[in-house]
Amino acid sequence: VQLQASGGGHVQAGESLRLSCAASGITLEYYAIGWFRQAPGKEREWVSCINGRSGTTAYADSVKGRFTISKDNAKNTVDLQMNSLKPEDAAVYYCALDRHPTKVVVTDATEYNYWGQGTLVTVSS
Repeated sequence: VQLQASGGGHVQAGESLRLSCAASGITLEYYAIGWFRQAPGKEREWVSCINGRSGTTAYADSVKGRFTISKDNAKNTVDLQMNSLKPEDAAVYYCALDRHPTKVVVTDATEYNYWGQGTLVTVSS
């Protein structure tokens, strides 16, 4: 199983980016997929997740209303559309997969079994 996160880059505050998490060796639609981020000197934090079976989505308060998570079963990808980016959104973003989700919404990083390599997002003010 491999997860590949892509789509990071540098933007100005207020602009948008779309991150994508592509999977190989596993079908994403059956599991929980989460996005996390880690800024320099800070702990990794949960950003959003989607339950592959139910389609239920959830967001951290800090990104609610600005970020949208979605899945494309045909492409076997989960995307994170990030709008109205702020300097505090700058971080390395990771996608992760929980192969045995015990909850509809999975926010605990320790419950995720597989992680992508991360993609860097920088936002200037």
